[in-house]
Amino acid sequence: MAVSVNGGLIKPGVYFMRGNEAAVEGALIAGCRFFAGYPITPSNEISARMSRRLPEVGGYFIQMEDEIASIMAVIGAAVGGVKSMTATSGPGFSLMQEAIGLAAMIEAPIVVIDVQRGGPSTGLPTLVGQGDIMQAQWGSHGDYSVIAYLPNSPQEMFNLTIEAFNSAWKYRVPVIVLADQTVGQMIEKVVVPPLEEIEIFDRIKPDVPPEEYKPYDKRYLIPPMAVAGEGYRVHMTGLTHDERGYPTTRHEVSQWLVRRLVEKVQANEREIAKWEEYETEDAKLVVVAFGITSRSAKRAVREARNRGLKVGLYRPITAWPFPYWRLEELVSKGAKVLVVEINMGQMVHVVREYVGKENVEHMPWAPGAVPPPEVILDRILEVYPQ
Repeated sequence: MAVSVNGGLIKPGVYFMRGNEAAVEGALIAGCRFFAGYPITPSNEISARMSRRLPEVGGYFIQMEDEIASIMAVIGAAVGGVKSMTATSGPGFSLMQEAIGLAAMIEAPIVVIDVQRGGPSTGLPTLVGQGDIMQAQWGSHGDYSVIAYLPNSPQEMFNLTIEAFNSAWKYRVPVIVLADQTVGQMIEKVVVPPLEEIEIFDRIKPDVPPEEYKPYDKRYLIPPMAVAGEGYRVHMTGLTHDERGYPTTRHEVSQWLVRRLVEKVQANEREIAKWEEYETEDAKLVVVAFGITSRSAKRAVREARNRGLKVGLYRPITAWPFPYWRLEELVSKGAKVLVVEINMGQMVHVVREYVGKENVEHMPWAPGAVPPPEVILDRILEVYPQ
């Protein structure tokens, strides 16, 4: 698809493009200038488009030998001060988990787009799945926080990729765009606003001279980030490290470091988290659905409303941090919850944790197809409070 560009970036206007393509244009606007990746369905449109578009904005594209090398290259570029990303799907995302833990430990601001497909294993490479929800947060070992977005349209692939870069560099964490095959490959209208209206967050730089700089200064929840070439001494390691970045086995350091890696997202969860509601104010039953499933669920909710049932839709736009407080409020008013997802049970565990197992019903759906609105409606009718 031809793209009208100005200085290499897409011009403001209305376009029709795939979600994967829209993510690329959002990334470039956000300042992404390096991409390393390895081909995998159904995210290939991202790497293919990046290979053409990055040179047009003065950036660099590398096809690596595998997914492990890809994410390591992205981490290296990010700690060098370059906004960087990769894209993958289920099996590739699994291979990246150890490196995501490394990025969390050294606080490398990277972006990973995971276009989910059917699993497990090779699964259904060309068909939809939503089975990476838990892996996004818990895939690597140890304690750390990530931010993960759940787009449900090409427009949100554009918007949330920009937001992913802003969050990565603001909080110095790995950020994941948890798309799915249908959203990534569907073609819809995407509106690109004037570039001056798009908020872009850049790195917080040190405000002390090099001789006073500590890469992981205890004074900060999110430490300023120096990069090579600025005159600052920087030491990074995947080992537990002190303020200077040097390894230590002292428990008081582990207590300080690991707590901070978790709290820098948790302490800002209400600023980071996003969600959308539809017909929830008087709802006796709230359907929780995300990604492409939320669009089918919304149609089912409309039909239930047409039948006189008080049903609403609660759509998490961030999986992590999960916006639990609003859902708690709806349940406190007497609403029951139905979670619909293309997996056998992942987000339902998060919802039950916050609002109680007795308040939550589940509609699991095996990967390979989007649950039709009429099937979701049938389940609504089964569990609707009498």
